[in-house]
Amino acid sequence: MRQIVLDTETTGINPKLGNRVIEIGCVELVNRKLTGNNFHRYINPDRDSEEGALAVHGLTTEFLSDKPRFHEIVEELREYIRGAEVIIHNAPFDLGFLNHEFRALNLPSFEEHIGGVIDTLVQAKELRPGKRNSLDALCDHYGISNAHRKLHGALLDAELLADVYLAMTRGQNSLGMDVEVEETSTGISLEQVALAEILVVRASADEVAAHEELLNGLDKAMKGTCLWRTAA
Repeated sequence: MRQIVLDTETTGINPKLGNRVIEIGCVELVNRKLTGNNFHRYINPDRDSEEGALAVHGLTTEFLSDKPRFHEIVEELREYIRGAEVIIHNAPFDLGFLNHEFRALNLPSFEEHIGGVIDTLVQAKELRPGKRNSLDALCDHYGISNAHRKLHGALLDAELLADVYLAMTRGQNSLGMDVEVEETSTGISLEQVALAEILVVRASADEVAAHEELLNGLDKAMKGTCLWRTAA
């Protein structure tokens, strides 16, 4: 199964007000493993970022001035995403911008190119109702280091989201290419231990009697009922 974890940065929060996509970052997973076949592009939006957006991503007009326009990278993007299941945090935001960019070029919508969408924000709210479910909060919850994340960046955020998604879906928590089977000190794999039959050995009549005698002694010593009886 091919999945693409995707994030964007934009000049503002509303494409209907002329805001544009300025960065796209994608991480490819095949059968829940990182392939290294990432897609990352900066894009010249031919406009300034709004002050609030610039504070989030730090991508200045000067930095983006020599980058390609969206129409120059769209065919690469279409080919990269084609048929994949796309994983996005707060999907309506990114899809709104991408669909707007595609429509402006008279292309079928972004969603018509892919095999479906998973919104990790929706998943997180179902798993953690009433909790903060931002990407940073989820990284903290699942023990994923984001100490190097000073500003938002599409590729970095896509990489973090890939780890979060794998952790949330109880799959592979690491993006490593190879997974080693952990072994116990006896050389038996933990998987074998988990599958082993649990043998229950019940106490004999003599052992039960000896235990009762011990409890009676504790009762007498404390002139009441010992904790072991109340705990039972």
